[in-house]
Amino acid sequence: MGRYVIRRLLQLVPVFLGSTFLIFFMVYALGDPVAALFGDRAPDPATADRIRAELHLDQPLWQQYLHYMGQIFQGDFGTAFNGQPVTELMAEAWPVTVRLTLVAVVIELAIGVVLGVAGGLRRGRATDTGVLFLTLVVISVPTFVTGYLLQFLFGVRWGLIRPSVSPEAPLGELILPGTVLALVSLAYVTRLTRTSIAENVRADYVRTAVAKGLPRRHVITRHLLRNSLIPVVTFIGTDIGALMGGAIVTERIFNIHGVGFQLYQGILRNTAPTVVGFVTILVIVFLLANLLVDVLYAVLDPRIRYA
Repeated sequence: MGRYVIRRLLQLVPVFLGSTFLIFFMVYALGDPVAALFGDRAPDPATADRIRAELHLDQPLWQQYLHYMGQIFQGDFGTAFNGQPVTELMAEAWPVTVRLTLVAVVIELAIGVVLGVAGGLRRGRATDTGVLFLTLVVISVPTFVTGYLLQFLFGVRWGLIRPSVSPEAPLGELILPGTVLALVSLAYVTRLTRTSIAENVRADYVRTAVAKGLPRRHVITRHLLRNSLIPVVTFIGTDIGALMGGAIVTERIFNIHGVGFQLYQGILRNTAPTVVGFVTILVIVFLLANLLVDVLYAVLDPRIRYA
């Protein structure tokens, strides 16, 4: 297992370099970071040339990328539009988004797996039909509609929660935004679990466990559910990064100053260091999440062994 993890980590290096170069190219080659610093005002040509030289923007793109990566490894991600270092924005935004993502993952796993097991064990019955209909509705409704509706009902109409999240973003205030963020993923987890349970419930190892006289709960949790969760774990591994990067709508609705909010501000103001810096960290999150998924395969399925 140890050699496999080391080999995978080495394989992630070229993927990381290729991904970050594409991001850097799309942001810096298709836009003008210097013009973005001045907003609607046209910069003085001499001043613009001086800033480009200071930021190494007068060099070829590959040299700019090497310089940027050298800065990253020194902990310098550049400066945002307001003059604040991007690392300070990250220190403020990432803890909030990590908490929001954890809440969303727990909600989609807890509810999605339970609904999926209920539907898979009763395939073709009323419970299964209800689960499929409910997940179809959740997938069909856009996130901004669900978010504003739940915010109005729970925050304004019934006054059960704060309509917006405070700057400290405690866990208690993140439950509703986490639910909104998790709804679509929860529907997919439910359907994946339901399909996997329905396929494996008639497998030979399940029949053998039942023939041995094992309790039904033991058969479901120890045998059926353990093998059926492999596609769900695969989905969750890729979904973690998607939740962090795709929380722009949810964070805007509930006024959460997290990664999605900072990415929105960076894109809106064409601040290249902010966009590239945050997306670079998201790439690392995606890569590590996929590595963790591969390791969890061996935990869930004892037939899988890594050399």
